[in-house]
Amino acid sequence: MTPSRRIKGLSNRQSPRAAGPLSRRRFALALPSALLASGCAAPHRGTGRPGDPIVLTVLSHYASGELKEALRGPVDEWNATHDRVKVRTKAVEFTDLLTTFMVRQAAGQGADILHPYCLWNGQLVRAGVLRPAPAEHAEEIRRGYSAAAVGAASVGGRVYGYPTELQTYALYYNKRLLRAAGLDGPPRTWRELEETAYRTTRRDRYGNTLVQGFGLSTYDDSTTVGQTLALLNAAGGTFVSADGRSTAIDSPAGRAVFDLEHRLVAEGASSPGVNVYRAFPSGQVAMVISAGWWTGSLKTLMGTDYRDVGVAPVPLPEAGGERATLCTGFMLGVNTASAHPREAWEFLRWLNAERTGRGKGAAATRMSALQVSVGSLTGRADDMRTLLGAGGGKGGGGDPNLRPFLDALAYAVPEPNVPGAQRAKSLLRKNIEALWTGRRSVEEALRVTRRQVDQEVARSW
Repeated sequence: MTPSRRIKGLSNRQSPRAAGPLSRRRFALALPSALLASGCAAPHRGTGRPGDPIVLTVLSHYASGELKEALRGPVDEWNATHDRVKVRTKAVEFTDLLTTFMVRQAAGQGADILHPYCLWNGQLVRAGVLRPAPAEHAEEIRRGYSAAAVGAASVGGRVYGYPTELQTYALYYNKRLLRAAGLDGPPRTWRELEETAYRTTRRDRYGNTLVQGFGLSTYDDSTTVGQTLALLNAAGGTFVSADGRSTAIDSPAGRAVFDLEHRLVAEGASSPGVNVYRAFPSGQVAMVISAGWWTGSLKTLMGTDYRDVGVAPVPLPEAGGERATLCTGFMLGVNTASAHPREAWEFLRWLNAERTGRGKGAAATRMSALQVSVGSLTGRADDMRTLLGAGGGKGGGGDPNLRPFLDALAYAVPEPNVPGAQRAKSLLRKNIEALWTGRRSVEEALRVTRRQVDQEVARSW
């Protein structure tokens, strides 16, 4: 997921971190303890001859818990119904995933099928790890998924895999706290956002914050950068230029976002050191921008208090503007080193494009059913409405809070996935945090971000 907090439970989502290169020796020492295996498969990679099936390996971050079990279902189904091609899954923790992709490839031990965070696609393509989707699969992907999902799974206009999890960003708000401040509903513009944030902020007699009006948080990349880029997209801006060779955040739109966040912190409506994933469910934050995966987590954490939670589109700078927000995602693609690419792509089509009526009888792809079962979404809007309308999964049952995330599939903007995207995201996070903590002014934060990110995305990989 946008980067996947579900790996260690829905309330502890971890964001991607930049991965440095490892030597083959270090890789060989570290790999045995890092890899985990699941799913049914033959014990070795076969040749495809009678009695010796081809064995495809899938390397993902679905290493434990509900994600591991969710993937086991369709893999076991495939293995039970296909004799010539079997599938074996391997997994590492998400924080090790990018490093594992790169070092396994360098060691000649790359898996047939990879499940990367889409932010990394440019780096993986530049390194020669990902194989472009064949024409018939690329057409299936373009036809079956939202534009944001296709964009996330593409590099330079070429599709490299089937989108799996897709997360769009929207505004969560506490209805009870807004009503207590005399407000009838969520903000639609940035001016209303500020007014709502100031009116819902509460302090005790000693000046300690009891309720934050708007939850800016330095918790992780997904929180710090995700909410900022969602606002930037809503303002019509972008983080990286269209050609991928420079940052575009030092712009009127970027300056407006940084100004807005600086004011919220300076006026005491935001306390960036607070973990919003704990504070919002306990009624200590009135509003926060986050991704759709959180709905399932909030239901579990809040119980009957979940009725106080509402979700609305990310507010726009001015009324009547064109909507936009951020989306993040993952995809399944085929390794350039795979000896059986045709079979790998066929398995991916079966998993991601073939519809089945299993479960409650709703016809949807296996991957969409998998994601909904663990409280996530895919970029197939028709699947999502079918499954969620049927009450399937953790976020089902007709929850109205999911509608803004589904609607956002039509206008969300994928994260830029140029070769230096992961490092660029980490640099942006550091500068945002410097702005929030008063170590840099708006102008300084924009200037330093531009210099650092330009250097990163422009360098030769």
